Amino acid sequence: MGNPLPAGEKALEFKLPSHVGENAGDVQEIFSLNELRGKKNVVLAFYPADWSAVCGDQLALYNELLPVFEKLDAELFGISVDSAFCHGAFRDARGYKMTLLADFEPKGKIAKLYGVYRDGDGFSERALFVIDKEGTIRWSYVSPMEVNPGAQDILKTLREIQGENK
Repeated sequence: MGNPLPAGEKALEFKLPSHVGENAGDVQEIFSLNELRGKKNVVLAFYPADWSAVCGDQLALYNELLPVFEKLDAELFGISVDSAFCHGAFRDARGYKMTLLADFEPKGKIAKLYGVYRDGDGFSERALFVIDKEGTIRWSYVSPMEVNPGAQDILKTLREIQGENK
């Protein structure tokens, strides 16, 4: 398993293309992590690949929880080495509403920065990061590849952050 950036460290800035719009062929927008600094907590969900069974289940759960993430002042982003076009088709087919970011070219660059790229396989670990508004990683976790990590610890961490800010 990977060696993810640990809690307490600053999240590393990155820019990645995302699918924007209603259809797979719509334009791409470049997302920068710094855009949300001071505004929102961020959940990064690295996953191996679009169209795989466990990834689909994991993202379906997060899609259902988007209103909860919003209430906890957080935005969730899925990240894999698939292209923005592939993400668009995957989102369309599954009805996902979250933003999927393409760590496509150079392949896995951001997963490598975050310590969760699997060199021998050419894709990322199934890894989670909760980042507070100040850009500090508050929780990170690498799940076994065949296990959907769920959302319990993500939500727990976001509630802790929210409690500190009251």
